[in-house]
Amino acid sequence: MTSVQAADSQSISAGTTAGITTKKDAENPQDRFLKLLITQMKNQDPLKPLDNAEVTSQLAQISTVTGIDKLNTTLQQLVSSADDGRSIEALEMIGHSAYVPGNSINFEGEGAIAGIELAQSVDKATVTILDSSGIAIRKMELGVQPAGVSTIAWDGMTDSGTKAAPGDYTFEVTAKQGDKDVKVNTLSFGTVNSVSHGEQGTFLDMGNVLGLVSLSDVKQVF
Repeated sequence: MTSVQAADSQSISAGTTAGITTKKDAENPQDRFLKLLITQMKNQDPLKPLDNAEVTSQLAQISTVTGIDKLNTTLQQLVSSADDGRSIEALEMIGHSAYVPGNSINFEGEGAIAGIELAQSVDKATVTILDSSGIAIRKMELGVQPAGVSTIAWDGMTDSGTKAAPGDYTFEVTAKQGDKDVKVNTLSFGTVNSVSHGEQGTFLDMGNVLGLVSLSDVKQVF
């Protein structure tokens, strides 16, 4: 290659590079990649052309990057759409009651309910109501309970035959299938007062006792 050709080649290369640098903020990575590849092919040494395998490999790389970018965009759109759907679903729950994980049970003088969730049916379950000091005031023996979510009703009576004072209590549940202990998930019952949505997800305000509860934790709505 003559000195004039070398100078022209350097000038072309410099001019092309300057043009790409000036426009890089307006171009996406794929466009910049392709322009660099085309420039490289235009200015290649005729005696030592680019290897076909190398060109194919570079084209495959840009194709992969483009596919990943499109996939990420699609996933972001799906996530955004799902979040919008959950927010709308949560707003429709305001004013409704729901079962959420917890062991609180509120007695207002007439009766109270709570729930349990079982992975399998059991032969029997025992519910123990405790006062604010953690002292057991009522034990209730339940019969066969099915798998899934079931309701526990408490009439407010204690084992001594007197009625409990209105207020907030807690409860514990044990269950057996034959001689085998079965895990029980206790559920509190409350009313959805409001809904808030943020970076951590959608939350339901269920009052002072239950507080903020994630929408994903709701087991059943009434």
